[in-house]
Amino acid sequence: MEIKERIIKFIRENFIAGRTDISLASDESLIEAGIMDSTGVLELVEFLESTFNIVIDDEELIPENLETIDNIVRFLKTKAV
Repeated sequence: MEIKERIIKFIRENFIAGRTDISLASDESLIEAGIMDSTGVLELVEFLESTFNIVIDDEELIPENLETIDNIVRFLKTKAV
C-alpha cells in the first residue's frame, strides 16, 4: 500500500469513522477541518513512528510536517521512508 493511502486509511478509521459529512482533501488542514485535535496529532505521530519505523523529534512536530496529508507524505520522504 502506498504511503499516502496508508495515512488516509488511518485517518478515516481513527478520526472520521463513519462520518459522511467530512471530506478529506490532501492539501486541507486536518486541524482546521476539525478532523484532528492536538490529541489526534499525538495519535498520528505514534502511528507514523510505528508504521514507518521512524522517530519524530519534538522540533519536527510542526504544521509544515503534519498539518495536511500532503505535508505528512512529504515529511516522511525526508525521513527516507
